[in-house]
This record gives sequence, C-alpha cells and structure tokens, in this order.
Amino acid sequence: MGGKSFFIDTSRCTACRGCQIACKEWHGLPATPTKQWGSHQNPKDLNFYTYKLVRFSEHEKRGKLVWYFFPDQCRHCIEPPCKDVADGYVKGAIVKDSETGAIIYNLELMKKVPFDEVREACPYNIPRQDEKTGMVAKCDMCIDRVKAGLLPMCVKTCPTGAMNFGERDEMLALAQKRLAEVKRKFPNAQLCDPEDVRVIYLVLDNPKLYHKFAIASVTPGITRKAALRKLLNPVGFLQTLG
Repeated sequence: MGGKSFFIDTSRCTACRGCQIACKEWHGLPATPTKQWGSHQNPKDLNFYTYKLVRFSEHEKRGKLVWYFFPDQCRHCIEPPCKDVADGYVKGAIVKDSETGAIIYNLELMKKVPFDEVREACPYNIPRQDEKTGMVAKCDMCIDRVKAGLLPMCVKTCPTGAMNFGERDEMLALAQKRLAEVKRKFPNAQLCDPEDVRVIYLVLDNPKLYHKFAIASVTPGITRKAALRKLLNPVGFLQTLG
C-alpha cells in the first residue's frame, strides 16, 4: 500500500496552534469568532472554515494536573466510509487521489449528498457543513502543495517536529521507532488506528483522554443506510465497485 501519510507525535506538541493558523491561511479561510469558554482550545470545535483544530484537555492523575494536546483533522482513511456513502448518491462527490491516497471532497457535488449520512459514517466525527450553502469541507491534505512536491502547510509550520509527512511506509516506520522510544517512559503510549488511516497519531496515554474521537468511534465501514441503499440498488453498487 503506497501513497502518503502523516505522523503526528503528540508528545512533541506544545499546542502553539501554528498548524491550525497555517491551515487557515493557506486555504484562505476566514477567522472563526471565538470566546472564553474555560479552555485553551479555540474555536470550540471543527467547523466548515476550520479544517484543523488543536484540541486541549486536562485531567488530574495521581494528584497532578496533566495536559493533553491533540491536533485534530481528517484521517484520510484507507477505506473511507464517507466515500461509500457519497458514491451511492453522486459519483465523484468524494474521490480518493490515486497518487497520495488523499480523500478529497468536491464542495459543489457534496451538496447533493445527505450530510447526516456523511457525518454518521465518519468514525472520527470530522466532516462539517456550511448551513448557508450546504457545502461540506474538511482537510484536503494540502493536495495542491503535495502535488507540487511541497509539505502540507501544517507540517511545514510545526516548530517542534510533532507534525511529519511523507511516504506511507516511511511514516509507519518513523511512528514505530518513536513509539518504542517513548514507551520506555510512558508504557501506555500507542499509535491510533495506524492500519486504517493515513494520519497516524502517537499518544502517551489512553486516547480517550485526548479526544473522544481520537480512535475510531465505530469500526470503519459503510453505514446501515448506505448498505441498505446498495442492497436495493445492486446495479449502482456494482458500478461503484467498478
């Protein structure tokens, strides 16, 4: 299996949010109004204009306050369930780039795909919709930069080495090497769903302490609605396979 992958080492993330800002700047996305809500994290969640969000959570462990940082984004699943849903409605609304493996949304065509099904299919709770236009958006792996031989903007901007990007086999090897290193001090360290996604996170503790959807909320696959639709329309199902 080729293509590209990210390796995100949360042990090196300082929550500077440089990646979050760089993503917005490169994509020309407007600022999202924020407010004090009792957390370093802002905005409060991903939205149509925020593809990347550094999540912040704090927990008390053995009488000490522990902070966890998690640069959340689309995982670019190896077998994207959102694409299974979209293919049942509009071919080409979601495509997998053959060279990189990036999962790309066509903003106009996505208007014709029920957003609730797309959102329900994603095991990482990523897609977000603009209620005014009906468009759906997420991280696109900076596909324009990658095709030009450049790093994704979030990786280019990261000052600590938390964000890494390259050939998938190289990123998996780097992730395993780094995991072995940090396990000496953090025995609960693990990689999050490395075989299923192209955005591989290293966390030092239980992934749920970082974010509810740090690991897949459900087993990646098509939704019940999508499966039923394909059952009722076997010709269309075979066409999606072809």
